[in-house]
Amino acid sequence: MNKLVLLFCFLIFQAHAQTGISVSPPRIYFESKPGTSSTQKVTVTNVSLKNTLDLAVSLGDWEYDEKGENMMYPSNTLKNSCASWISVKNNDNYFTLAPGERKELEVTITPVKIANDTLPTHTAVLYVSQMNPVDDYDSKGANIKVSIRSGIKVFHTFSNSLTKKIEIEDLKFDQSANNLNLKFKNESQIWVDGKISTEIINVKTGKKVVVNDIVFYTLPGNLRKLSIPVTETLEKGSYNASVIIDYGDSSQLEMAELNFNYE
Repeated sequence: MNKLVLLFCFLIFQAHAQTGISVSPPRIYFESKPGTSSTQKVTVTNVSLKNTLDLAVSLGDWEYDEKGENMMYPSNTLKNSCASWISVKNNDNYFTLAPGERKELEVTITPVKIANDTLPTHTAVLYVSQMNPVDDYDSKGANIKVSIRSGIKVFHTFSNSLTKKIEIEDLKFDQSANNLNLKFKNESQIWVDGKISTEIINVKTGKKVVVNDIVFYTLPGNLRKLSIPVTETLEKGSYNASVIIDYGDSSQLEMAELNFNYE
């Protein structure tokens, strides 16, 4: 018996190279005044080798949890939703793409003239969903029906000149997990994206421990709890760890230091 599997992605997914949707860009950013429309283009590509895809466009809401994972909701659920402001052309709500074919969607956002809230930024997600599931196999070889849904995150602000601020609240070392646990908050009125760089130095020997950079995304008011893996095996001794959050130019840096002993 076939079972239907819905696969969701924000970038691209291919089930055993048989079916897939690519959307580009995966995020679109708007700045416009109340009542003023603005439009951007999104390219949807059927990356399947042999399957024609019947696709439909819909809208929803999303937010990040404390770990930075996406949490999805029906449209107009969240207080910062702009789903009701977004539209595409009528003939783009449903369309068909042959294998390798692509289509440009014009995504228009028109903020209401009189705002229902005082929030300076709003978000939504535009889904492109496959309406004709295709035959595939799961890891055990059982027959399944696969359907793909891809999402484009939509961001809107009335002003991009809003001040950005990230505040580090805590930094600890967890020896049992060999992680640095970082807690920080987006204190801005706008989304903030950036990179977290970490350096760990053995105080006695001066040896540096290599730690990979981490890219992060936040929305206004987000509290983020993030574990930074220390992949090298540490020698016993005293260490100094410094964490730098870069979320703009050189004047937009947030830094924290921690001294700890590795037993």
